[in-house]
Amino acid sequence: MSLPVFERFLATPEIGAVFSDAAVMQGLFRFEAALARAQAAEGLIPAAAAASIANMCRAELYDLEAIASASGRAGSLAIPLVDELRRTVGLVDPDAARWVHYGSTSQDAIDTGLALVTRDALALVDRTLARIGAALFKLAEMHADTPVLARTLMQPAQVTSFGLKCANWLAPLLRSRARLREQGAHALALQLGGAVGTLSVIGERAPQVAKRMAADLGLALPDAPWHTQRDEWVRLGLEAAVLVGSLGKLATDLALMSQGEIAELAEPSAAGRGGSTAMPHKRNPVAAMAALAASHRAPQRAAALLAAMPQQHERGLGNWQAELAEWPGLWISAHGAAAAMAEAMEGLQVDAARMRRNLGVLEGAVYADADALATAAQQAAATARARIASLRDFHLPAACWPEPDAESTS
Repeated sequence: MSLPVFERFLATPEIGAVFSDAAVMQGLFRFEAALARAQAAEGLIPAAAAASIANMCRAELYDLEAIASASGRAGSLAIPLVDELRRTVGLVDPDAARWVHYGSTSQDAIDTGLALVTRDALALVDRTLARIGAALFKLAEMHADTPVLARTLMQPAQVTSFGLKCANWLAPLLRSRARLREQGAHALALQLGGAVGTLSVIGERAPQVAKRMAADLGLALPDAPWHTQRDEWVRLGLEAAVLVGSLGKLATDLALMSQGEIAELAEPSAAGRGGSTAMPHKRNPVAAMAALAASHRAPQRAAALLAAMPQQHERGLGNWQAELAEWPGLWISAHGAAAAMAEAMEGLQVDAARMRRNLGVLEGAVYADADALATAAQQAAATARARIASLRDFHLPAACWPEPDAESTS
């Protein structure tokens, strides 16, 4: 995927490749090849035709830029792609050309192709979350007893453990990783419905064709076509957005603790990393910057997915297309943020001495709450004794007022 220059430094080459024009269109070609093979296996089209179609389903054979340019006029990426596939198949096997895309529709190819590339994106994010998890777990164990100032409402609060902060950063990332896997198992599904979701052209063999295609492509087999039923798909996108939010939380704390006045943490250093054109002394937290930029953008993308859900009848007009346009950007942000935080956590520099020094500057103020509790307990006990003593004036027998033992007055 050719990203704009200001997007490129917030993304990774790996996720850009997943959503490149070639990868997305190859996803559509994989759909067409699987469709032909499944239909041939069910006796719907000639086996020789299926072989000819599958042989031509290779993105490198086509002018992808021309197909992408033509999609704007056609209103769908699949229309010029299928036209080119049919023309190319016809050059080598004229009889096979009429079986290209047989009984299917444009959205079948596009949704299935996007599910295939999203599976690759999800795998990238999953591997990167594993890196962050391993790094944070190691930091949590190493610094379980390292005292650090906890801050609430941006002000000094009490003492906590840096290991505990790391564990708290880790927990939502583990939850997101599990939920992305779980939701991916539902959402990464074959789309096959034909013109209006009835598969009327394929007929009674449609369930068998769909089953074969899902197995061929390694996708879930849905109960029914989901052309305008986008709930499972959107839930996957929303899980990605929640992950970006959790990565943004980690990046926020990292940036604050890396400020020069605080200096408790620092991102790994390297030549050319985090410099300034005007201030050579600066060491900018560029990993935190990338994750925070993603966290500012993901909510709008998630909102766009939700806004596109009320689609018209059996094919959306404008809303499905808006969803398609937003989808890659959400995953590009998710992996960009995750990769940035993985690099930062794997090379994180922790200044435990500075953490203690920042505690010392407060001259014991962070212990005021515990001291107040102890003082209040003592004052409460004294007040209680005084109150009890005042009640003696009611001339009850002295035996009713046993003196408190030593333990209760300590």
